[in-house]
Amino acid sequence: MNAKELRKKIADGEFVKPTAGYCEGQVQANMFVIPKEHASSFEEFTKKNSKAMPLLEVVKESHYSKVLANGANLLNELPLYNIIENGKVVKQVTDIGEYYSDDLVFFLIGCSFTFETSLIKSGIPLRHVEQGVNVPMYSTNIKLNPVGIWKGDMVVSMRPIKKERVADACVVTSHFPNMHGTPIQVGYPEMIGIKDISNPDYGDAVDIKEDEIPLFWPCGVTPQNALRDVKLPFAITHAPGHMFVSDKKDSDYYI
Repeated sequence: MNAKELRKKIADGEFVKPTAGYCEGQVQANMFVIPKEHASSFEEFTKKNSKAMPLLEVVKESHYSKVLANGANLLNELPLYNIIENGKVVKQVTDIGEYYSDDLVFFLIGCSFTFETSLIKSGIPLRHVEQGVNVPMYSTNIKLNPVGIWKGDMVVSMRPIKKERVADACVVTSHFPNMHGTPIQVGYPEMIGIKDISNPDYGDAVDIKEDEIPLFWPCGVTPQNALRDVKLPFAITHAPGHMFVSDKKDSDYYI
């Protein structure tokens, strides 16, 4: 499937699962939706923390993408959405049409799923793709640069990499700075506040073999952690791992 075909399946209710491993070579994005009252400060927040929240597109007074996938409906073309009230997920839905108003601003943020095609083509296998599960994600003790009401700690995604390919994985992902770029930590989860690597805060646990080292990349779920601190009365996000699959190619963001 290409991205348009997948988004149609999503809109038709035929695909409700994580998007890792689908639509090879096409950019995937996190989504974050808040009232416009807080949009300008959040946009500045993303700029001050661009490694964790690389901003790809902002959609105002509309619910259709223009930059990443012209005409794509952001209300029903992601597999699963979180409805968040006062910092807590109160419901997961497959269509947010009933919640939409033109007061909402949509932020599409770079996702590490985008560089996974390049890792696989470089001969670096990805365990969550092999096992058919969501990538494991963890809250950390890495503080974000605060802006206005926005603050919090970074979320990271983890991929086990064979020891002899760690440097290669760092080089491959360095070419995608708009998709988090290089890992932020290699091999020492406790140094960033992860106490139990077998128990991720988001996503699914995966096997880590004896000849592998866990690599941690900044993750676009980070704004969802910030929401827990800010406790906005209302917000919408993608469900972790259930991304917006765009029409852009990975090569469009390769540097």
